[in-house]
Amino acid sequence: MVGTILLRLTLWLLLTANFTGVNLLVGLLVAVLLPGGMRVRRNWTELGRGLGQMLRAIPQAYREAVEMMVNPHTQENIQVQAVAPNRTPGLIFLDTFLITFTPKTIVLNYQEPEGYVVHYLYPPADNHSGGQKS
Repeated sequence: MVGTILLRLTLWLLLTANFTGVNLLVGLLVAVLLPGGMRVRRNWTELGRGLGQMLRAIPQAYREAVEMMVNPHTQENIQVQAVAPNRTPGLIFLDTFLITFTPKTIVLNYQEPEGYVVHYLYPPADNHSGGQKS
């Protein structure tokens, strides 16, 4: 119970990027009032791995944001990213959050057997207009 509330509060603070007392109180209130959802078997090793990935995603998100400011990303692609088998709904949410948290990717849809439909942004392959040097 406490772990669920802390996870919800952490996600709230990451999404709002506001660590004031009022926002902390609102986030705690939201974390407590959200319904519990389905009770499923928890895979603690996968959850720990997911939380580690979330901590690594924060610097990656900043790095990608700077890359996009320096070199605009105009190429895009939509791909289906495979999902690991036997993922609980909480881990599927965490995967979706991690993919969407970085600026170059966003999850468009989750398809049960195939996986996540992800929109990717890329820098242009050739920075010169028309591929010719001036």
